[in-house]
Amino acid sequence: MSAAESRAALCNNLALRKAARYLGATYDKALAPVGLRATQFSILQHLGARGELTITALADMIAMDRTTMASNLKPLAREGLVTVETSAADRRARIVAITPDGLARMESALPLWNDVQTRFEERFGTEDAARLRGFLEAVLDTGFEPWAE
Repeated sequence: MSAAESRAALCNNLALRKAARYLGATYDKALAPVGLRATQFSILQHLGARGELTITALADMIAMDRTTMASNLKPLAREGLVTVETSAADRRARIVAITPDGLARMESALPLWNDVQTRFEERFGTEDAARLRGFLEAVLDTGFEPWAE
């Protein structure tokens, strides 16, 4: 193995991105029948659980920069699954809320998400999947500030 291959094999970022693309594509494929991608489903889940949120708060919950979150919200808003409006309290903030159609789409996607979630845990192991989620959540506490201005 060359030095470059060795570095690539040890790269945390590459390993994480490979796994994320693999698993992300698996969830995207599972959710395709209801016209959602995995990221869109996650957005709808957060909004369904919490009601309305600012774009910044939603981006923070999903570990995404605000600009990317705004881009991800555009197709959801076009389809009438979410609304994005200026906050009455702070004209600089934009408030995102799930619509009844968005809630219905999220609920129709839930069995598809549950199925792929269950299949992953059966193949990977329920305890290992829980540990993986814990490790990945801990990555977010390493002190890096990738979206800090």
